Amino acid sequence: MSKEMQELQKQWHSMMQTIHTNSNVVSFMNSQVGQYLDDHPFVALALLVFIAVSAIPVAFFLIFVISTTIVACMGVVVIEGVIISVGGIALLCVLCGLGVLSLAVSGVLSICYIALSTLINYWHTPNSLVKKQEANGNSLLQSSPSVLDPSNKNTKSE
Repeated sequence: MSKEMQELQKQWHSMMQTIHTNSNVVSFMNSQVGQYLDDHPFVALALLVFIAVSAIPVAFFLIFVISTTIVACMGVVVIEGVIISVGGIALLCVLCGLGVLSLAVSGVLSICYIALSTLINYWHTPNSLVKKQEANGNSLLQSSPSVLDPSNKNTKSE
């Protein structure tokens, strides 16, 4: 199984290398928006989910506007304004709902990522290290010396 994981890791690395060397990606990541999204991955994920989810309602709205414009060319000008206004308000409501939904989906995906990475780190902890620390009475958190411990001779006192 480790050989399959190594092969998968190599494929993932080559795909990420291809994306990172794309000139459009490089120019976007050098912009202020790209740097902000790089520093705030939750915002980037929420924005990606929002764009993906809102594409269909925006397409329906554009089809709606084009069809009402064609009807307006036939002489129904007043109705066009009212219908487009109602459609615009409906689109605004749908996009606000999708924004909240995208934040919720991003939160769930972030929680799943954190949980899975924690589980993977737990599974890949060598059993001999855990058994040795349990035999010594140490936990993983107690393996490093405490800075606040007064018996620690390595700390400087002023």
